[in-house]
Amino acid sequence: MSRYTPDSKDRVRDAVDMIALVSGKTELRRAGVNSYFGRCPFHDERTGSFHVRPEEKHYHCFGCQESGDPFDFVMQTDGLDFRGALETLAQRFGVALEVEDEDPLAKARRERRDRLHALLDRAAGYYARYLWESAEAAAARDYLARRGLEVETLRTYRVGYAPSAWDKMLLGSRQAGFSEEELLATGLAQRSRQRPGSYYDRFRERIMFPLANARGKVVGFGARAMRDNQPPKYLNTSEGEVFHKGSQLFGIDIARRPAARAGTIVLAEGYTDVLALHQAGVQNAVGVMGTSLTDEQARELERTARTLVLALDADGAGQEAMVRASRIAAGRRLELRVARLADGMDPADLIQQQGAGAVRELVARSVPFVSFHVDKILGSADLGDAEGKDRAIAELGPVLAATPPSVLREELVGRIADRLGLGRPLAAQLLERAAAEAPPEPVEPAPPTAAPTATANTTATAPAPPRVDAPPSWDDDPGPEEPHFGDEDDYYNERFAPGGGGGAPPSAPAAPAPTAGAAKVERTFLALCVALPRLGAQALTRIDVEQHLTDPSARGAVAFLLPPGRLDSVEEELTNADAGLRPYLGDLVRAATASDASSDALELAELMLEKGRLERAKERAMREGTGGVAEIGQQLLRVRQRAGRLMEQIQAAAGQG
Repeated sequence: MSRYTPDSKDRVRDAVDMIALVSGKTELRRAGVNSYFGRCPFHDERTGSFHVRPEEKHYHCFGCQESGDPFDFVMQTDGLDFRGALETLAQRFGVALEVEDEDPLAKARRERRDRLHALLDRAAGYYARYLWESAEAAAARDYLARRGLEVETLRTYRVGYAPSAWDKMLLGSRQAGFSEEELLATGLAQRSRQRPGSYYDRFRERIMFPLANARGKVVGFGARAMRDNQPPKYLNTSEGEVFHKGSQLFGIDIARRPAARAGTIVLAEGYTDVLALHQAGVQNAVGVMGTSLTDEQARELERTARTLVLALDADGAGQEAMVRASRIAAGRRLELRVARLADGMDPADLIQQQGAGAVRELVARSVPFVSFHVDKILGSADLGDAEGKDRAIAELGPVLAATPPSVLREELVGRIADRLGLGRPLAAQLLERAAAEAPPEPVEPAPPTAAPTATANTTATAPAPPRVDAPPSWDDDPGPEEPHFGDEDDYYNERFAPGGGGGAPPSAPAAPAPTAGAAKVERTFLALCVALPRLGAQALTRIDVEQHLTDPSARGAVAFLLPPGRLDSVEEELTNADAGLRPYLGDLVRAATASDASSDALELAELMLEKGRLERAKERAMREGTGGVAEIGQQLLRVRQRAGRLMEQIQAAAGQG
């Protein structure tokens, strides 16, 4: 991916009209020179405590303590990463972004991806026009109307229709200057098996749902058949250079802004569910396009909002999908809730039968996932004899272990005791024992990472595809393979941990001597914060210095790095640091320039800090006999699983997987 010049960021920041930017999210009133106040867009409040200083391009909420610059504001309100915020602001305020000098191969890859996205965008526009303008698509229009979907909603999502002819997309794209190789790379065309060298349209006589990334770039399509004898019912773009089903969420480009504002995102199963939810006023809805949430999808959801409401179908497959989703979400900063649908019903059915208000109320009344999971186990258990109750207890123990002491946990223990006909103290004792004796949960398989092979563009013109009575068959995409996770400490230290020492400065507070491994993990985390200033500033606010850091030097470094803007100028500010701390900070700066800095690497470093904290807490609980060992063990398991999956992703991205 190309990099923008450092000057681009400064020019965009200078061009931003801070009042115009913030006023799009909340009403501001002037309160003196270079001072405006309004209600905070990040939390509910009656009295405006959100302060904007337009000349400094800075905002701060005295209520929730959110603060930052224009880039932070767009990342928070629109659910974008820094690059997305930079591009959004540049487009809005008319700044041309300059790309750093690229090597020829990187430039060729970027230009190729731009062409593939342009071809896919053109295809989406063509399919949408064909749906509304062609007589052939009348049956598709009738079907969508019967599902209760309005024209405005369908146009918002660019829903279209692929004609039944074999070569409409092929011929039109050729005329627009695209090659057969590019059509193959985007999955819009396929090779003929009967006639080598011939091609035909992959999608024919199907309702087309464009699949876009978070920035609105079309990456592929989901296509629904219009005839019963037209398998498969749903056909996706094949895996390739720009489309990877495991990372895609239908409607994320439309849902990310309302989801970022609400702090909540709703996950449904299919295309029409998402459209129906949006039409009913639940505009923060996305589709998983199947029943299995992947780790990549969970990462995108986490970037967008902190609360995930599962609104999957209420059948057995949908309920199992929610349990699998909880394992994928484990260890992430996602609060999982469930919108409980009636048996055999999906969100689109509910809206058609009971109206838009019913589904909005259902989402508003969502319950914590643990409540859903407990009720699911109790509902399917055979509680007619003692053995059945023991089996239920064995299944329920690990579920409750992940829930910290709270009113909710007490209510669930009471509910279990009532259903099993046990006294509450005995039920609590049996559940705690079951949690301690439970084997580790299986790790959810990570989705395969496609290794795209970029083929050179070809200008050769292939003959027109043959006219035959039936299309050639094609194979479904292979399922995910079971991953293997090695020891995360060894892998992490080998790949990411920077060298260098860094003993405690004379002025550092007294603390127990950290182990060499813990000090290295902490130093790596801080070096990545320096390498990725904007993400690093957010990460520093999430850790507990006393709980996550054991090295006094690391604790002193956090205090130095925390002030706003400090991470952008660590090297320049070294002279202002305590003399004893400067060598350690200098090591961080040097390590930052040499590290494999990425958002994934930083997230992994933060997970390693949490893993160390939990291990120390578990050892302390076992040593002091204070209880809670099973609960800590479950938390530690989830963190290890998440770290393992993340390392698989990093390895695959680096070509090592």
